[in-house]
Amino acid sequence: MQHKRLLSGFFLVLFLVAAVGCSAAPSPQKQSREQTAAVTVRLGIDNIDKYLNVFAGKRVGLITNQTGMNSQFQSSIDVIKAKTNLVALYSPEHGIRGHVPAGAAVGSYTDESTGVPVYSLYGQTKKPTAEMLANVDILAFDMQDIGARFYTYMYTMAYAMQSAKEQGKTFVVFDRPNPVGGEVVEGNIIEPGYESFIGMYPIPARHGLTIGEMARLMNREYNINCDLVVIPMAGWQRSMHFADTGLPWVMTSPNVPTPDTALVYSGTGIFGGTNVSEGIGTTRPFELVGAPWIDAAALAERMNAAKLPGVAFRPVYFTPRQPEVKYHGRLCGGVQLHITDRQAFRPVRTGLVLLYTINEMSGGKFSFNPSGTAAAPTIDIYTGNSRVRLGVPLTELLPQWDEAAARFKEMSKKYYLYQ
Repeated sequence: MQHKRLLSGFFLVLFLVAAVGCSAAPSPQKQSREQTAAVTVRLGIDNIDKYLNVFAGKRVGLITNQTGMNSQFQSSIDVIKAKTNLVALYSPEHGIRGHVPAGAAVGSYTDESTGVPVYSLYGQTKKPTAEMLANVDILAFDMQDIGARFYTYMYTMAYAMQSAKEQGKTFVVFDRPNPVGGEVVEGNIIEPGYESFIGMYPIPARHGLTIGEMARLMNREYNINCDLVVIPMAGWQRSMHFADTGLPWVMTSPNVPTPDTALVYSGTGIFGGTNVSEGIGTTRPFELVGAPWIDAAALAERMNAAKLPGVAFRPVYFTPRQPEVKYHGRLCGGVQLHITDRQAFRPVRTGLVLLYTINEMSGGKFSFNPSGTAAAPTIDIYTGNSRVRLGVPLTELLPQWDEAAARFKEMSKKYYLYQ
């Protein structure tokens, strides 16, 4: 009996060795995909040692949050504190450790880990005051942007650049990838009278620039003219989406958990100006879109019939669980956007077609949210003008947006740091 068990064990080991041997030789196609995913990009913060002369003898302030880390998972705060004279930290929306909900004010405090004072840039003031900058010579910025116009981080940077100019400080940007690539630009341009903290300048919804390139553009095109230094990445190419970089993804905010969220956001983010849920309060924010009065199967059928590139629509039902969000605790019918081809997918066009389709199918239940400010209705702030709210046909609107995006892309090329 014992002999039979030993033989059985021997053959089991042979089987497992053979199985491991088979799995150790991936197909050329799988090997190619793995090699693509293993491409290594060095971030701006990874390259700090080459630029230490910029910081020599200077007192440094840093604007950052949980996304500010190097490729070895070290916090940029710790890296900069070890290599420079770090004397102040500045917190954007969501706080310096990413613990504050969207839209909530951030207070000033002392960072427990470093003992360095933290000044809020998302509370009573969004622009660093003279007092906040009194003890620094360099104001540095290291945060992961998501490539969309209506996201607050790049406007925190813009305000800080303005203050740096006014107070005679050097402004340093540690560059990071545009997670949705640098080749495609989509969407219309913010028109005068529709500016806000999610759209300060005439920038399209999907701008195609890294945060360092955006700083260069803002500095010249919008006449900030501060003393700007961009510490570039190494190895990043414009064709890369975040999955191609080999870098770890850190949630940029509580509702942007994955790179795919960032990719759809410039399209489905506009539902923030409507009575349709953009999936906030679920595990798939901005990938889920729906409302209690939507027929999920009918909507998915209509959207798939539109044959939009790089995306498939699956009928879903979801219940937002986060307090104080649209339809909290109520079952919503809608669709989930499944990205089938990142390079072909056009989120802005997709989001606009989805909005118009839901409006058309709603039987009058669709509506735009009232404005939270006196400036303009919320949807106008997202889209940059009133044309979507007024129902301008897509056949007229989309060519206008494509033309605006093409103009911006051509203008922005002179600020490229990467090919």
